[in-house]
Amino acid sequence: MFAGVLQASILKRAAAKGLAEYHLHQLRDYTHDPHRKVDERPYGGGPGMVLMCQPVVDAVRQVEQMDPRPATRILLCPQGTRFTQLQAKELCGRQRLLLIAGHYEGFDERIRELLTPLEISIGDYVLSGGEIPAMVVLDGVIRLIPGVLGDQESHCGESFTADDPTIAGGLEYPQYTRPRSFLGQSVPEILLSGDHPAIAAWRAQRSREKTIRRRPDLLAAPAANLMNFAAEKENTGA
Repeated sequence: MFAGVLQASILKRAAAKGLAEYHLHQLRDYTHDPHRKVDERPYGGGPGMVLMCQPVVDAVRQVEQMDPRPATRILLCPQGTRFTQLQAKELCGRQRLLLIAGHYEGFDERIRELLTPLEISIGDYVLSGGEIPAMVVLDGVIRLIPGVLGDQESHCGESFTADDPTIAGGLEYPQYTRPRSFLGQSVPEILLSGDHPAIAAWRAQRSREKTIRRRPDLLAAPAANLMNFAAEKENTGA
């Protein structure tokens, strides 16, 4: 599943520049079962299958020994904290990320207890597995590495970027390009004025208005998300 994503666009560019590298590991390669089984029915009954301790724990421990750099273990699961831009920025500073993508009905709880990973969710909905969330985290983190994007300031004016004064953690302001007029709709005159302080103020105001209208929850979210993530790191010893 990862081939197309890792070999395209920003993620491919990052690897080509030597700024990031990716290594994929199949859990079935680490099971002791002759049939390469990695899941089993849950104790106590219930639908579906659960990933067993042995393949996951052994895989993580052996993969960590393949590189001397310390690895931040990340479990992709619905119970995790919501993935945010603040988390992406913080994870970008880590030397190595070890993403554990679940499948089926989830993980044997002892995997969490033994590995004490950070647990991250990309949203309040159900997916077939943790592979797509792992790709989301990869893309969100890798693009923040200095030198990956063509313009080092490309990510600074985007939605959810708390350190941009014209965004302040909210939604991005409206953007316009050529032509100046299209089907009776014109570019706001302020953007053509050349008055950069006035343009910045206009963008900040439009960003706030859009955020209040569409995502009012974001206005107080950045600080809260950062505190929640810091608490999560402290609890897992990361």
